Amino acid sequence: MSKIVNGKSGITPDMALRLSQAFKTTPDMWLNLQKEYDLWNTRNTSTEWKTVESLEIVESYA
Repeated sequence: MSKIVNGKSGITPDMALRLSQAFKTTPDMWLNLQKEYDLWNTRNTSTEWKTVESLEIVESYA
């Protein structure tokens, strides 16, 4: 728990189950919090993802 609080570890599925049991919540809530944090962190600390080019969808006709 100390590693999570100090930002040295993320919430794993196992930890999400434990936290949900302790706080009477759902594991999904904890995993969603981790997902949102990870996305926020990547958006705000990395620019590499911005270099990916969009793909054009082409419909095929049989």
